[in-house]
Amino acid sequence: MIHPIPSGTRDVLPEETREVRAITDTLRSVFEHHGYGEVYTPALEYESVLARADMAEAKPAYRVFDETGAVLVLRSDMTVPIARVVATRYASSDMPLRFCYFAHCYRGVRPQRGQPRELLQAGIELIGAPAPHGTAEALTVLCHSLDAAGLKDYRVGLGDASLFPALMASLDVPETARPGLLQALVLRDFVGLERGLSEAGLSREAAQMLLGVPQRRGGPEVLAPAPPQVQEAVTGLQRVHELLEPAVAERVIFDLGLVRNIGYYTGAVFDVYDPALGAPIGGGGRYDELLARFGPSLPAVGFALGVDRLHIALAGEERGTGALLAQAGRRAPAGAQPAAGVDVSPRIAGAP
Repeated sequence: MIHPIPSGTRDVLPEETREVRAITDTLRSVFEHHGYGEVYTPALEYESVLARADMAEAKPAYRVFDETGAVLVLRSDMTVPIARVVATRYASSDMPLRFCYFAHCYRGVRPQRGQPRELLQAGIELIGAPAPHGTAEALTVLCHSLDAAGLKDYRVGLGDASLFPALMASLDVPETARPGLLQALVLRDFVGLERGLSEAGLSREAAQMLLGVPQRRGGPEVLAPAPPQVQEAVTGLQRVHELLEPAVAERVIFDLGLVRNIGYYTGAVFDVYDPALGAPIGGGGRYDELLARFGPSLPAVGFALGVDRLHIALAGEERGTGALLAQAGRRAPAGAQPAAGVDVSPRIAGAP
C-alpha cells in the first residue's frame, strides 16, 4: 500500500541525510569562520508581522489560527524573521551584526510544476554594513562556502534590483505597464518583454534601450559604456567588484537584467548558477529598506542557498566528470576547514 505525501515534499532517507548533514556542517564552519553566529526563529510567525514585508514570490502560503484567533503563517524565508529579531532584540546593539541560519522554509507550489513546498535553506544576513563593502563581504562568504563544499563550476550572476525600475522611470514607461515588464524580466522572457514594450507605446529608441540593457551579461566590459540613466547602479557594481579578492571576482558574471521577485531588494542582487543544475542554487542581495519596517533603518545584505539544490549540483558535477568531488575544505580559505572527518562527496547514484 502506498501512502502519499503532499506534492512538493519528500522523505529523506539515512544515506542522503548523512550527505546533507556533511554539507551543512561544512557551510556552518565557513560561516562561523567569518564571524556569523547561528540563529533559529519559529517556523510559525504572526501574519500581521510578515505582512510588513513586500514578499511577492516568497509570500507566506500556509495559514493556521491560534487559540486566540490570530492568524499564524509558516515562514517562507528567513530574512524577514531575522529583521524582526534585530528590531526586537538588537535595536541598541553595535553594528554590524552577523547572523547565519539553517532552516526549513515553506512556499506555495503549483501542481505538477516540480517545485519544492518545503525547502532547507542555509544562509547569512549582514545587518548594518552598507554597500559596497557589505556586499563584497557577502559575496566573499558565499564563494568561500561553495568552494569549501567542493562545488567547482559555479558562477555568481551579479546585477542591481534598482537598475531596470530606474530605467523605466527615466524613459516615462506608463505606471500600469511597469509590473508586467518587470515580471517578464524576472522570468527571463525577452520575447514577452519585447511584446510588452511594443504595447506600452514607447518610442523605438526607448524600447530598444529597455530591451538591450537587460541583455548585457559578461565580464566588467559589459558595464561600459552604460546609459546615464543606470550609471549609479553600474558604478555601484563596479565598486563591489573592485573590493573582491581575485578568486571571488573571477566567479562573478555581471548581469544587468538580473532582478528578483521578492520586493524588498533595493540594490545589488545575485544568483548562483552551476551547469550541473538547471535552476539557481541560491541567491541574495541588498535590502536596505526592510529593517525600517520593523525598527531602526539599517542597511543589510544576505544570501540563502538551497541545500538540496547544492547537493544535487555536487552529485551532478561528480557524474559529469566521472571523478570524486574534492574533500570538504580542499578549496576553502585558510581557517575555514570543515569539521573533522567531514566528507561532502555525494554517493547517491541519482539526484534526489
